[in-house]
Amino acid sequence: MVLSPQDIHNKEFSSKLRGYNVDEVNDFLDQIIKDYQTVLQENKDLKSQLDENQDKLTYFNDLKDSLNQSIIVAQEAADKVKTNAKKESEIINREAQKQADDTVNEATDKANRILEEASKRAKKLAIETDDLKKDTRVFRQRLQVMLESQLEVIKSRDWDQLLDDSGSTTYEDIEKVVSELDSNSRKSVKSNPQQENSAELVEDSPATDDAGETVVIFPDGQTE
Repeated sequence: MVLSPQDIHNKEFSSKLRGYNVDEVNDFLDQIIKDYQTVLQENKDLKSQLDENQDKLTYFNDLKDSLNQSIIVAQEAADKVKTNAKKESEIINREAQKQADDTVNEATDKANRILEEASKRAKKLAIETDDLKKDTRVFRQRLQVMLESQLEVIKSRDWDQLLDDSGSTTYEDIEKVVSELDSNSRKSVKSNPQQENSAELVEDSPATDDAGETVVIFPDGQTE
């Protein structure tokens, strides 16, 4: 059994001859009592702190276990979310890739159709342009032949004779000269080597109306 300060204080010693000095022993016991009380109080305080710390340790251990369990649950949830997110990401990527491929294929097909139509139009335009050039060359040749024949008629000396102011020219003489000029003009048109179609170019040659006047027939069918 552990002694208390009171036990030490109440301890009585028997006296003997030539024994210790009673006052010194009592003073020393008083000092021991004080120190012992201090030690006991410190021990009590330390025990109280120990109990308090033990309670805290128990609390923190329980908290640690709870946190560890929460961490495990959170980790499992995070792993599940990560797995689901990965699967969803793969699905989204596949759908996006498919949509991208479809868009590219559709755009490629549309571009090919546009290029094909443009190529057809270009070929058609080239053919039409070539045909237009040919028609233009033919028209130019016909117009050139017609103008040259008309110019030859205009340069003829018979016009000077016809328009002579001497007063000796009669109506019959004028009609005869005009007929000859018209005949020469037709021959000039028919004999031109640049003419591709003699039947068409004959229509371009000068003609005469009922009054005996020279009529110029242009390629579009108009007369002057």
